[in-house]
Amino acid sequence: MATTNDQKKQYVKEYVRSLKAIEDCIEPYQEQKRELRTEFRENGWLNTDEIRAAVKAYRLYKGKISIDEVIENFEIISDQDDSSSGNANA
Repeated sequence: MATTNDQKKQYVKEYVRSLKAIEDCIEPYQEQKRELRTEFRENGWLNTDEIRAAVKAYRLYKGKISIDEVIENFEIISDQDDSSSGNANA
């Protein structure tokens, strides 16, 4: 950790400078992603919700996330939401 306020300011400046450089490098790829989504929507191949679902599935797969755990947590959240709104099914 930075020991003085001046050191902290310097680290913040360095961090932001590095972050900006990374984001500048990533921007062309972000633009490609936007263009890809637009192309699939405009051609009627997928709608926005289908694209979102595909991306979520890909992220789960890539992260080696257990779908069973996702379902279990989804059910917990759904049950909690239902009970907090007075619509509990139990």
